[in-house]
Amino acid sequence: MSKTVFVKDLEPGRNLADIFLVSSAQKGAAKNGPYWKLKLQDATGVVDAVIWSPASEAYADIPVGSFASVQAAITSFNDQPQLKIERLALLDPVAMGLSMGDFVPCSTVPPKELLEELIDMVREHIEHKPLKNLILRILENEEIRPKLLNATGAKTVHHAYVGGLLEHTVGVSRSCMAFCDLYPTLDRQILLAGAILHDIGKAWELTDGVENDYTDEGRLLGHILIGLEKIEPFLSKSKTLEPELILHLKHLIVGHHGEHEFGSPVLPKTPEAYILHHADNVDAKMSIMHGIYKDMGDKPDSPRWSAYNRYLQRNIFLRTPAPSKAEKAKNGQPENQCLLPLKA
Repeated sequence: MSKTVFVKDLEPGRNLADIFLVSSAQKGAAKNGPYWKLKLQDATGVVDAVIWSPASEAYADIPVGSFASVQAAITSFNDQPQLKIERLALLDPVAMGLSMGDFVPCSTVPPKELLEELIDMVREHIEHKPLKNLILRILENEEIRPKLLNATGAKTVHHAYVGGLLEHTVGVSRSCMAFCDLYPTLDRQILLAGAILHDIGKAWELTDGVENDYTDEGRLLGHILIGLEKIEPFLSKSKTLEPELILHLKHLIVGHHGEHEFGSPVLPKTPEAYILHHADNVDAKMSIMHGIYKDMGDKPDSPRWSAYNRYLQRNIFLRTPAPSKAEKAKNGQPENQCLLPLKA
């Protein structure tokens, strides 16, 4: 079963019957009886919803994170769509065959494929058997694997969607391998291991994609310390992995934020740690840039400047890319034709 009506398409004055994820639920009291104030979401956004009395009295509890079949009238409140719910029924997402990609933002590449790419990279680039076995055991662990598949890369800043952590990890790992091609003296094997594990603690620092908020563990410890704690049992069981490599791997994880003011316990003190920091930073910034460009659009009347972005600490310019051969051919322009007419 799949959704047909999404939040981005809601138009006041119409009715709908569709499925939404309950992201917030509060029960209140008014003069005419109790009511429910809800926030319903899908992959395209969030909409406010209300259930007025007497219909509200039929629901003793509406759990946050549940899936609900909703029949409602689409109204408007403060110039925003609002649903006036007439009927609501809670559903079992598994039994209904619902796709999570319809309800929460998700990576364009399925998380399982991203995880398989990381495993393929380990098998291709890590030759030292104790190190290879360590990383594969971590990625294929029955507790860690499902956490990685559902993890987001951040709460709001970058890769903030299901599969975002794996997408970011793949991006950082690819960049690190490219750097190794440019600088052959880098230790490709330990750098890849560090790239794969540098943010693994985020799978416990944040809740899954439904709520995407910080856990108590995440607020109190942070993903760097959590990551070290999660891999420590694997390190202690690895009797043949050299202590020097274990120490370097830990340094890659604790130093990847690069600067003390960015939350890094230590500064990067090896070439590999320095490269990992910059690969991590670039991938995060490119994700933010991509989101800004996506919001701005690429139509002729699109704004040329974004609003001020507090994470990048600047406005972003919507640049015009240099035309490619394929674009020239598509527009019927010969490859060597001048873009501007020649003066007579």
